[in-house]
Amino acid sequence: METDSRSRQQKSYRMMRMIYDLGMSALILGVAVVMFFAERFSLDQLINADPMFRYMFGGLCLLYGGFRLYRGLKRDY
Repeated sequence: METDSRSRQQKSYRMMRMIYDLGMSALILGVAVVMFFAERFSLDQLINADPMFRYMFGGLCLLYGGFRLYRGLKRDY
C-alpha cells in the first residue's frame, strides 16, 4: 500500500518536472529567437542594443533552452 502511494507520488513528480522543463525550454528558446531576429520583428528597443550583446545573449539562451529541452525529454529525475 505504501509503495503504491510512493510510486504514484514519484510519477506525478516526474510528470510535473517534465512539463516544467518543456515549458521553460519553449520560453527560453523563444527569447533566443527574438534576440536573433529582432530586426524582422521590428523591435526598436532590441535593434538599438549592441548587436554583439544580442547575439551572445541569444546564443546563451539557445544553449540553455536546448539543455532544458533535452532534460525534459530525457525524464531522468
